[in-house]
Amino acid sequence: MHPSRKEPISVLAAEYESGNPVFKAKIEKLASLYGAIRRARGDGNCFFRSFMFSYLEYILETKNGAEVARVLKSVESCKRALIGLGYAEFTFEDFLAVFVEQLESVLPGTTSSISVDTLVDRCRDQYVSNYVVMFFRFVTSCEIRQRADFFEPFIYGTSNLTVQQFCKASVEPMGEESDHVHITALTDALGVPVRVVYLDRSLGDSGKVAEVNHHDFIPASSPSPEKSAVPPVTLLYRPGHYDILYAK
Repeated sequence: MHPSRKEPISVLAAEYESGNPVFKAKIEKLASLYGAIRRARGDGNCFFRSFMFSYLEYILETKNGAEVARVLKSVESCKRALIGLGYAEFTFEDFLAVFVEQLESVLPGTTSSISVDTLVDRCRDQYVSNYVVMFFRFVTSCEIRQRADFFEPFIYGTSNLTVQQFCKASVEPMGEESDHVHITALTDALGVPVRVVYLDRSLGDSGKVAEVNHHDFIPASSPSPEKSAVPPVTLLYRPGHYDILYAK
């Protein structure tokens, strides 16, 4: 199910016990930095599902009303941009409404405020989870189409598709996996920074096997001082899959 309960990082060590030595060394390093993992369903939507839960949990725990107000403005901008690109409002308005409903439910001091356990249940609800994922897919597609000149070299370099073809084939349909392009577009559109920690066979930046690389996706709109802050959403990437990470 998505999302799972929080588990200690040691569950990863058990998973790779007889596996690749590079993975094992990296998991040890990972365990020194991160205390827990929450798994997402591996159905091709795991980036969007992990982002949704991690971001809502961040709001719930920080009680950051100003951040909710800010992201609601971003959502309004996304709505106008979608209409501007020719999307009929009825094609995405229900998805948008469900996301806004979840945001309002984690807002502190409202009558509908929920607990983390309730948030887990909500995000396990197929209707809620799939509708929010679809909203994120619309937003991601919209951002890529609006900034086609920026995204085109990345898209063409890896897929030989035009921007329009890529959005229709790899962004908007449910179950299509996400890569660097999707993450950049969603973080820019919503203004929410994301850290992705990579658990793979690559060498670290210094050439050391056990180093764990990460990349921070910082929205273009972020003011400079925030660029040094740890993003509110931290995800673990293993080839083909994203889960949620928790710093120690």
